[in-house]
Amino acid sequence: MPMPASRQSIAPPYDHILTAQEALEPLFLEIEAEAEVRMIAAAIRAGWSAEDAVAAIDELRRNELLPREH
Repeated sequence: MPMPASRQSIAPPYDHILTAQEALEPLFLEIEAEAEVRMIAAAIRAGWSAEDAVAAIDELRRNELLPREH
């Protein structure tokens, strides 16, 4: 299911933004928060507790940050 378009705009480069990361960060954080809320809601609908859902999301993030061995 696609996420609805955010109302958050991205600052254009001429607005004295130092980096693209700084321009995109507010939108990224908004999308990340929305995704977490959706995942927790889905887990609760499936019968899991909110605490278990949050723990699973945290574990996914930790696994994503670890260097991968090939």
